Order: sequence, then C-alpha cells, then structure tokens
Amino acid sequence: MESKYNYFKRDISWLSFNYRVLLEALDERLPLYERINFISIYSSNLEEFYKIRVADHKAVASGATESDEETVQSARELVEEINHEVNRQLDDRVRIYEEKILPALRKNHIIFYQDRHVEPFHQQFIKDFFREEIFPYLQPVPVSKDKIVSFLRDNRLYLAIRLYLKDEKNATNRKPSYFVMKQPYAKVPRFIELPSHDNHFYIMFTEDIIKANLNLIFPGYDVDSSYCIKISRDADILIDDTASSADLVAQLKKKVKKRKIGDVCRFVYDRAMPEDFLDFLIDAFRIHRDELVPGDKHLNLEDLRHLPNPNKSLHRIEKPQPMKLTILDEKESIFNYVAKKDLLLYYPYHSFEHFTHFLYEAVHNPETREIMVTQYRVAENSAVINTLIAAAQNGKKVTVFVELKARFDEENNLATAEMMQAAGIKIIYSIPGLKVHAKVALVRRRGLNGEKIPSYAYISTGNFNEKTATLYADCGLFTCRKEIVNDLYNLFRTLQGKEDPKFTTLLVARFNLIPELNRLIDREISLADQGKGGRIILKMNALQDPTMINRLYEASEHGVQIDLIVRGICCLIPGQSYSRNIRVTRIVDSFLEHARIWYFGNEGRPKVYMGSPDWMRRNLYRRIEAVTPILDPDLRTSLIEMLNIQLADNQKACLVDENLQNVFKKKTPGTPNVRAQYDFYKWLFGNEE
Repeated sequence: MESKYNYFKRDISWLSFNYRVLLEALDERLPLYERINFISIYSSNLEEFYKIRVADHKAVASGATESDEETVQSARELVEEINHEVNRQLDDRVRIYEEKILPALRKNHIIFYQDRHVEPFHQQFIKDFFREEIFPYLQPVPVSKDKIVSFLRDNRLYLAIRLYLKDEKNATNRKPSYFVMKQPYAKVPRFIELPSHDNHFYIMFTEDIIKANLNLIFPGYDVDSSYCIKISRDADILIDDTASSADLVAQLKKKVKKRKIGDVCRFVYDRAMPEDFLDFLIDAFRIHRDELVPGDKHLNLEDLRHLPNPNKSLHRIEKPQPMKLTILDEKESIFNYVAKKDLLLYYPYHSFEHFTHFLYEAVHNPETREIMVTQYRVAENSAVINTLIAAAQNGKKVTVFVELKARFDEENNLATAEMMQAAGIKIIYSIPGLKVHAKVALVRRRGLNGEKIPSYAYISTGNFNEKTATLYADCGLFTCRKEIVNDLYNLFRTLQGKEDPKFTTLLVARFNLIPELNRLIDREISLADQGKGGRIILKMNALQDPTMINRLYEASEHGVQIDLIVRGICCLIPGQSYSRNIRVTRIVDSFLEHARIWYFGNEGRPKVYMGSPDWMRRNLYRRIEAVTPILDPDLRTSLIEMLNIQLADNQKACLVDENLQNVFKKKTPGTPNVRAQYDFYKWLFGNEE
C-alpha cells in the first residue's frame, strides 16, 4: 500500500545543506577570510558529492550496476535534477565571489587578479616568474579526435589550449591545433603574491600567469584561446564486503590504488568556452554529454583555503579555544574522578588531550588488564595510536577493531592497523557485510590481589581523531557504571564473533536500538493523547530512514511537539498536515555540528541519549552503532541546555521549510543575540567545576 507520507530526495536535501554552507560567504559579520573559507568548503563538499553519490547514480543510469532503490530511468532523472540544482548554485557562487568577495578584498587593499591582464608594473615580474618558476614544469600534450594521447587525472586542473600555426600566406584557412597542459601545483603554489604597489597587495592565480605567457610555450603559433578543465572520477570502491578479513584487506590494497582512475562522473569546464571548442574536447576525451558541468573561469575553488593574506591587519576569526578542565589537570587522576561521577566532554570546547590523558593513565596504571578501542577514522601520526602502542609495549593487552571500509581513510586505516599489529596489538578487521561505526573505548581493570575494582567505558559521537576534535562539535562520556561497562564489553565480544549479546543499558544498532526508539516515541504519543504534552528533540547529522520518519510524522499527528536539529540530509518534509508539529533547524557555523543527541520529554522526567548513529538506513540497519543513556542528572541537564541554546540560535540557525529553503530565523525584538556555538562555550566556561 502506498504511503500517505512524502519525503525529500536524499541528494537534493544534501544540496540544500551545502548551499547553506555557501551562504556563510555572504555573512559580512564574519572576517573576510572566513567567508572565503566557506566557498572552499562548499566546493570541496561538492567535489566529493560528485565522486560518490552522483557517480553511483550514473552507474545505475547507464545500466552498469543495479540498485534496489532506483531504476535506470529514475537515476537518469535524478542526475538531471542534481545537475540543474548544482548549476543554479554555481551561478550564485560566481555572483558571491565576484560581487561580494573580490570587492571586499579590494576594499582591504588586496587586488586579486582574475585573468591574465595585469597592471604594467607587474608585467615584467610575471614574465620572469613564469620563466624561472613555472615553465620548467610544463608539459603540453597534443590532443586529437583520432586517438586519446593524454589521461586526465582525477581533480587535477588542466589548461585546454587552441592555437594556429603561423602562416602568413594562408591565414584564413588554417586548421586549429589543440593541447592540454596539467597545472604544476605540486611544484608551484596555486596563488602567487606579486610585488605590492602604492599601498596595495596583489595576488594572481598560477594558471593566469601561464595564460599570459603561452606565446613563450608555443613559438611559431598564434594562441587563439585557453580554458581550464578538470575531470572528477568515481571514487567509490566496490568490494565484496562479505569476504573474510584477509580477503578484504587484499581487495582494499588493490582497489584503493585504482580510485584515481575510476570512471568519469563529471567533466567541468569554463562556461566561457566556445561551443565548438567544447565539442572538440567531448569527442577527443570520449565525454558523455550528461557528464558536462559548466564551471567558473577558475576551477577547484576549494584551494581558496590556501589564499594568502598579505594584509596582516585583516584578522581571522577568533574561535573558542579548547579549555582544559581544572578538575582534570595533570595532577588529578581521571580514573579517580570518574570512579565518583560520570564525566561528559564537549569537543572542541574541551581539550581532546583529556581523552589521550585517559589512555595514558590506563597505560601506566598497574591494575589495567586490557584496553579495547574501535577505530573508524584516526589522525595521521595519532597520539591515540601512539599511546595504544605504548600500552602494548608496556605489557597491557590491547585490542583494536579497525573499520577498513571508512571511505577515503582505507589506506590510512590499513597502514595504521599494520603498524599497531607489528607492535603487538590484537587487530580485529571489518565484520563481513557490516560497518562498525561505534566510537567506543573500554579499559578493563582488576585489582593486584584479584579484587574487583572499577573498569571504565567511553562512548562518543565522534572519532578518536585529534585533528577533527578541533573542528567537529562532538560529545564523549566517561563512566564506570557497571551496566554500561558490561554492555560495552559484550559489544567488543560481539565484534570478535564470540557471542550473541544482550544489552541492558546501551542501545546498539541491529540489536535493541530500533525497538527502544519505537518504545520511546510511543511513550510520547501516549502522553500527547492524554493531554500531557509529548515532546521530542532530536539532534543528528542526517535523517533519511523512511520508517523512522514515518514514526515522527505519526507522533506529530498525535500532537507531539518535535524539534529536529539536523545539519545535513533531512528527508522529512515540514509544513505538511502530518508534520505540522515538527520544526527542522539547521546550524552552520565555525565548527561542524557532529553530535547525535536525543531527548524524550517523558512527562517531565526526560530521557537523554547520545551516541554514534544518524537516522539513516545504513546506520540503523547495516552498521554497528552504540548509544548510551545519560544517567547522571547534572550531565543530562547540560545536554538539555545545549539543545535549548541551539534551538534559541538566531544568528546561525536556519529553519528548513517545505521547499528545502534555508530560512534564517528572525530575531524577535528585545531578545538577545544567540549564537549557539559561542554561547554554549560561554555557558560551559561559566559552569566549569
């Protein structure tokens, strides 16, 4: 039977989120280079989106792969809809960049040349710079329709050049020649600072310096025109994830090397390129028309994060700096503190060093018998991994579950796992057919005389990654409550394939998570039916599973008041008769909102949970995820305060409407400005024990 409910398309919803990222570049309250950075983030996000999501849809549309979720026709229609929306957004990106960012740079005495034409006082400099610093690394390659002689590498910038052999006698009937030339950014920066002049600073794209000197590369030719092009290739790795661990490792080692030569999923070109020039390139490189995406004059604007700032009076944003809790300074044992009271850390507002100090304490505690950790994405040269290696070398038993199928981190995870294994750490690789996305750690202890002493559990919403812990807004809970410790130990035994577990307190995807969520929603529906005010607040990165969305629609129809704080994909449609009691808030600010926190009113005795899963089909049904209830009333109060501050945000919060538009919340006259990330940091600072 057809559902009476409707949903946003997942990928169109994601594009709405990414457009919200782009809108930060319009916020003149932000420092200029922070606005520029959001253009970079928007562009980088879009690149990955094409490599993964659009590439998958194209594979279905072409008949190369089959899908249970879409037909060949629906995949084609979706790709067309995606390209239409992306083209609209790219028009806005051009407008924001050219009409807002470049004038703002000029206002601050930074002249950012946008083509090969420069002031006379710079002409000799760019000619000399080209000869000395760029020319030695250029390798123009002829292009012909008859034979592909050049392989375009993934996400690399190329200059496509059309020129004519000089022939004074037959100038009107000359045939064009075509070349492509890879930009030498491994040897030369993307942006070149030119000599300042008359109290102004000057910056130029490297490709514009090349364009200005093409006559030196092609003597004997008249250069007609040149345009930037690039190709995005399918970066998804199709593996048999039902294979054994050994086979999976072998597959990944082989296939990650082929990622850069995947099928073309996007051919991006300067939209100013003449049609006949584009037609030639399409034929020469065997490009399909549906792979064409018109771009800007300058492509790969994700590089703008490296744009030099020669005007030192232009300040960057002062973000909240990670605070170290005085209760957890180097003289205080985290073990001793957590033995008395649960501890909740908020990253990046709190320092991630507290977690590494927790591991360090476990290494040197004589009563530690075993350390167990999941690894999804870790930083390179990770302090966490180095501490685990030290634990193994110190005679502790260390077990690490390594998820090899973490997209774009496969190679790093493989290398890290092999390094840990060489140090004596027991490595458990991916479970066939599943991803392990839970972010958990367990320190098991036993008294020197065999007496029972507290063991420690850590459950987080984010990865054990020192780098992302300064960029992502996450939460991590330390506890020695026996019911949570025992459940977590059972989870690790499950990862080792040793038993069919029963969980009493933790909610674990594929075991007891969905039944408990349904029970919690049913409770709020019952309260609403009794006139006792059902209430749900759900904070997550993505909401896509139709079954759980239906439960929220149903709760809304019964009068349950629901607030969703969803950063990215949200397939639930607000503003419908069946969702009239649901509001969707999206927050984009200095840090990437990454925590998953769920609140159920429970008639004034709220139940609050935090953990690793979003409400996506993959998270709820095809992954191992861990969620913990917050049992300490003080910590529960702090999480509720965070949710309330985020719902009150009137500076960086948008409401997502029934048309997928990002509608900025209007500030009510007389109410204070609320910027959730910064105000919550102040709240934490003021409530430090």
